[in-house]
Amino acid sequence: MRLSIVRILSSSVFLLASGVALAHPSHEHSSSFMAGFDHPIGGVDHLLAMLAIGLWAASLGGRALWAIPTAFVMTMLAGGAFAVAGFSVPFVEQGIVLSVIVLGALVLFAKRLPVMACVVIAASFALFHGVAHGMEMPLNADGLHYALGFAAATVALHLMGVGLGLLATPLMTRIGGSVIAVMGLLLVVA
Repeated sequence: MRLSIVRILSSSVFLLASGVALAHPSHEHSSSFMAGFDHPIGGVDHLLAMLAIGLWAASLGGRALWAIPTAFVMTMLAGGAFAVAGFSVPFVEQGIVLSVIVLGALVLFAKRLPVMACVVIAASFALFHGVAHGMEMPLNADGLHYALGFAAATVALHLMGVGLGLLATPLMTRIGGSVIAVMGLLLVVA
């Protein structure tokens, strides 16, 4: 089991670094996908929330291991579609920063909630992340490829969080949650 987790983590690292391998970034579909892929990785707020989702899911185990990340990705895609369609969601940036703080705290305090409650929490925060991705889509980007890009990056970050959560001791996972929550608090004052 640990060997497969190491393989998943190393594959995720190579996937995240694959953007430098594009020989012709001016092609619309490649650049649209990579623009979407880079967005969750390039923003520390998105990156921390995605890792926290994976850590939280790993700490809960069972159905939560797949249900929480899946709900996040699906709702994030819906949020992106809402933004592209012109719908407005208030307090997007505040919701994203709050997601970092709350998700980090849930990992820190090893809070055990029913899986459905966890799914609702994850989906609620995912809406803000998706709207932000949709609002920041480049005007010349292909929407489908852009969405696939930010969804792929999110899945990779979730997998990294899950892998780290499964490999780490409960104490190390909780420390990771505290670092994420504190970083979220720093984002408030930044």
